[in-house]
Amino acid sequence: MDSFGQPRPEDNQSVVSRMQKKYWKTKQVFIKATGKKEDEHVVASDAELDAKLEVFHSIQETCTELLKIVEKYQLRLNVISEEENELGLFLKFQAERDTTQAGKMMDATGKALCSSAKQRLALYTPLSRLKQEVATFSQRAVSDTLMTINRMEQARTEYRGALLWMKDVSQELDPDTLKQMEKFRKV
Repeated sequence: MDSFGQPRPEDNQSVVSRMQKKYWKTKQVFIKATGKKEDEHVVASDAELDAKLEVFHSIQETCTELLKIVEKYQLRLNVISEEENELGLFLKFQAERDTTQAGKMMDATGKALCSSAKQRLALYTPLSRLKQEVATFSQRAVSDTLMTINRMEQARTEYRGALLWMKDVSQELDPDTLKQMEKFRKV
């Protein structure tokens, strides 16, 4: 359907025409899957698009890695905070038994460690928010873009198949023969 909801003229193609279109599309898929060399001019014309696709894939990988890193950071933050708090409590407990200058230093160090552990735990909330926002971005923006890219890749495959078909037909083209010109126009 076109943008007005009307059937496109090319949809009224003959069975032979549709079969040829499918054949050339399949041939393009086969060329892509086997890694055979494609027409250098067609590939060169898609260089800018391919560069943008590389940027997208980089963003996709970066989001995944960032989520993993934030999760690991949160886990390690909790572990170090617990250890720091336990050491602080231990030093404060030992300071109660020791009335010398060393006891006073242990008490001060214990209080500092407990305070540091609490401040370290305060980082957990902003990290959770960052993780949530990156996950939302990844789930929405990246997945929507990926769906669009998949549709674009299908269209590109069809387009390249049509180009292969046109190249094949144009090699046999004799401009003086009306029937061959009509065949070329259909393609």
